[in-house]
Amino acid sequence: MNAELISRIVVLILFATVGIELGEQLQLLLPELNAYALWLKIGSSVLLALLGALTAPWFTVRPFRKLQKIIKQTPAPTLWSGILGLFIGLAFGAIAAYPISLLPGGLGRILPFIFAVIFGYLGILVMTTRTELLGTFRSRFFHPGGGKEEKEKKPALRPIFLDTSVIIDGRIADIARTGFIQGELVVPLFVLNELQHIADSADTLRRNRGRRGLEILRQLQEEAPVPVRITNEDAPSVREVDDKLISLAREHEGSILTNDYNLNRVAELQGIQVLNVNELANAVKTILLPGETFTIHVLQEGKEYDQGVGYLDDGTMVVVEGGRPYIGKTIEVLVNKVLQTAAGRMIFARPVS
Repeated sequence: MNAELISRIVVLILFATVGIELGEQLQLLLPELNAYALWLKIGSSVLLALLGALTAPWFTVRPFRKLQKIIKQTPAPTLWSGILGLFIGLAFGAIAAYPISLLPGGLGRILPFIFAVIFGYLGILVMTTRTELLGTFRSRFFHPGGGKEEKEKKPALRPIFLDTSVIIDGRIADIARTGFIQGELVVPLFVLNELQHIADSADTLRRNRGRRGLEILRQLQEEAPVPVRITNEDAPSVREVDDKLISLAREHEGSILTNDYNLNRVAELQGIQVLNVNELANAVKTILLPGETFTIHVLQEGKEYDQGVGYLDDGTMVVVEGGRPYIGKTIEVLVNKVLQTAAGRMIFARPVS
């Protein structure tokens, strides 16, 4: 039984009880309805029960899920800063609320609550906007004199900026789920706008690529173990998306995650750390040395006469000399040589006789 169904049942029972009580109150207010007292209670109970069952997930389960996703995506320092700011704001609100509560009439009852809400909100706003205040608070009250040493021992993780190509590629979602990425994934708003522009393209292929990128980004937000943040920070002095990414990465001392060869080289020339998904994929491919044997399924003919071609699980192409008669079969082959190219690794092999 899922959470939404449970919430519907609980709220249905609760609202049905309230409906019965409402029917009794209407009976007291309108004595002329005493003849229909039973039907009045049943009607109000059924109506409120239906209303509760239909609307229960919207004010029970779904807000909690949304809150859980926000908390999961929020960096820990920002989260702690918000909690601390809330308590500080409420403390100041309580101090200000006492003299206000002495006001005559309804003002003395309503204004203290309003002031508490305002001060609590201001506390959260200040502490989350200036997250470095949390470090100052901790070093001042919990580690007096040791803040600098603690910072040196545990440096802050640098933000990782995603470009459009790596989001559309899709492998970033699988990589993030493995936990190898350490740091906050940041998607600038101009990258998101470029994705939306591609998704709205008249060309079918571009439109499908853009929609795939938006879906991958949604998966990252919901499933990645690291925080994923959309930022509206921009570099108005430059126009190209790649140049904006490089400018933001330099400003925040972050890195760029991409599989764009040109962006990779330009960023490296400007001293920006680049994490290239293609280079990572090549680095973790199966290592086979000349003289080793393995099994391969021969899928198709090769370019040269009598060649067959197959692929390893990681996508590495295997060219089988004399493999044409084995097309459609799985055979054991012996590695002759391994060729590393810009496009990846190729393995040349021959059937084991």
